[in-house]
Amino acid sequence: MELKWPEVRNMYPDQFVKLKVLSSHIENYQEIIEDVAVIRPLADESATKELLKSKDEDLVYHTSHENIVLEFRQDVGLRRYY
Repeated sequence: MELKWPEVRNMYPDQFVKLKVLSSHIENYQEIIEDVAVIRPLADESATKELLKSKDEDLVYHTSHENIVLEFRQDVGLRRYY
């Protein structure tokens, strides 16, 4: 079922949830998540484990956050010249 983040926050207050991202957009090196499907709520103890197992559009996020915003990080590598 497609939901907006505020709806998820109301359904699962102050807890981690595993989500599938259904729609998003990129803005200023950030991915703004718009629509999600809830896979299941998570206990605090299992959130990290579930995050590490997540693939593709799956995401673990805490409902205390007002919005879902993911920062793009650019890997900065060091180069050596010999």
